[in-house]
Formats: sequence, structure tokens, C-alpha cells
Amino acid sequence: MTLAGKTILMSGGSRGIGLAIALRAAADGANVAMLAKTDTPHPKLAGTIHTAADEIRAAGGNALAIVGDVRSDEDIASAVEQARAEFGGIDIVVNNASVIDLSGTLDLGPKKYDLMQDVNVRGTFMLSRAALPLLQQAENPHILSLSPPLNLDPKWLGAHTGYTLAKYGMTMATLGMAAEFAKAGVAANTLWPATTVATAAVQNLLGGDKVMAASRTAAVYADAAYAVLTKPAAEYTGQSLIAEDVLRGEGVTDFSGYAAVPGTPDSELRPDIFLD
Repeated sequence: MTLAGKTILMSGGSRGIGLAIALRAAADGANVAMLAKTDTPHPKLAGTIHTAADEIRAAGGNALAIVGDVRSDEDIASAVEQARAEFGGIDIVVNNASVIDLSGTLDLGPKKYDLMQDVNVRGTFMLSRAALPLLQQAENPHILSLSPPLNLDPKWLGAHTGYTLAKYGMTMATLGMAAEFAKAGVAANTLWPATTVATAAVQNLLGGDKVMAASRTAAVYADAAYAVLTKPAAEYTGQSLIAEDVLRGEGVTDFSGYAAVPGTPDSELRPDIFLD
């Protein structure tokens, strides 16, 4: 199974992991509709929804750049309708948009807390919800959320409680839909990397150049997402997956090619948060 002719509706995706997943799908000739706010260049972050769409087309796919906010019900409804009108339906939803703030409880402002809840949890729920009528008509429908397994170790519950709530909320929404729509044949899974991934968020929020050098590239996430999205939906659902484990299941034994700094041994890579 490939993603040729499949239509993906993705939140975010102007850069980083979301764009890597989109480009991997585009190599098969997939259609990618992206709902994102990055209409104009950011002073510190490369890429807009329009440059991402150009890259998707160059990689062999079709792209639909939808400028909007996953916090807006109207924008979500419009994105679903635009994807249907342009490509005839929706086969896959990728909940990629996410806000990160690792502040402790007393340092996390109410507005940032609300933003993480609105984008991470509500956005995941509402985008998936809006697409479900079309997903149920698709041949092999998948929902994939980029969120971690539910690790209730106090180490992670207490590390950054506001962010933990938001990311675990994404996972709970996804696993809930997996159970609710299993009989309808809609798969819903989460995916998280074993190590940090070299993205702007890691550069700016998790430790700068030192952590970037101890990370893997976004390709590890993209290749794992591809493997998940090409599985039979009726059989592969309700799981909190780790990218490297997915790839091992596909026969990958050498991960050296994913190192952000070539030659970095696996033993020197930094485990991602939420993983023991």
C-alpha cells in the first residue's frame, strides 16, 4: 500500500516534523491540505504555509495551503470543505500543530496554558471530529496525532504540568476516537520519537545547539508516520507508538542515517521527554 492519491489534512506543517511527514507522503503522489497560520515569514523561523506547499509539489505531491487557525471552528470547517472540494475527500488526518511551554506551574501564565489546551487538545479533537464523516467514507482512513504515550511517572507528571496535560490530552482524544470508531474502520494512533528531533522547538526551547547535535532528523518521524499510515486501518489502531519501534517493525536495524550530526552514536542521543 502507498499514499498515492490519498488526501491528508494536516494541522500546521509549515516546517519541521509536519513538513517532513508531508514531503514523505508527497513522494508517493499524495494530496496534502495544510491548515496553518504561517501566511507570512516569521522573523526567527524559516518557512510559511506557501513555501511548504511549493516543496510538497516539488516532491511529487499536490498541495492545498489553507491559511487558518486550528483553534477556530469556522477555519476547521472551511479546511475540511476545501480539502473535499479540491481532492474529493479526506483519507488521513495528521494532528501536528502543537504549542510547547515547559514552564513550571507557578511560571506558566494563564494565556499560555489556554493556548496549549486550545491548540494541542481542542485542536486535535475538533479537527479529527470535523473530518470523521469523510474519513468514514475513505478506503483506509487514519488519524495520527504527534503526541506521547501516557506515562504517569511523577517525573513526567510534575516536570511541566501544563504542557504534560496538553500533550496527554492529545493522546487521550486520539485513543478515545480509536475506541469509538473502531467498528467504523477508522484507525487512530499516536506517534512519538525515542530521541529528540532536530527542529526549531528543540533549538529554541530544549537546549540549543547541544541538544540539536544529540538529536535525530525529522526523517525518522516521517518514515515512521509513513509506515503507520500505510497499514490496514481496521487492524492497526488504538496504539501509542514510538517511531523507532515502528521502523524496527519494518526491518530497520541501522538508525545511524537519522543522526542530525552524522557519526553520532546512538548512545549519545538524547531521549525525548515523557520516555523513561
